[in-house]
Amino acid sequence: MQLYQLSKENGKNITQFKSNFIMSRIINTEALASIGCMYLEENGVIGYHQAVVPQLLLIIEGEGYVRNEQEQYYQVQPGNVVFWEKDEWHETKTDKGLTGIVIESEQLNPAAFMPLK
Repeated sequence: MQLYQLSKENGKNITQFKSNFIMSRIINTEALASIGCMYLEENGVIGYHQAVVPQLLLIIEGEGYVRNEQEQYYQVQPGNVVFWEKDEWHETKTDKGLTGIVIESEQLNPAAFMPLK
């Protein structure tokens, strides 16, 4: 498991088309990717299981805890990104609720765009 951080400071100012915003890149994929949004209610859990393909979990709201085989939980909150390799055992849980975007693909390299936390 690797923990990354989304941040405005690592983004790029976009001015094309009379724009004025900052874009922080997350990932590029050449392989097919599945992208979804997960909603964990109070005391929600994504049970302990193996990742079928490499997975990124972007925390966008709420807070919770993640772990891998080591059974040590790490707290996550908005702006945190968790990366699990294919076949890596992992679990996500929350006491108060958590919303996250999940990106799954055979070829993910989050280190190309985001700094480690």
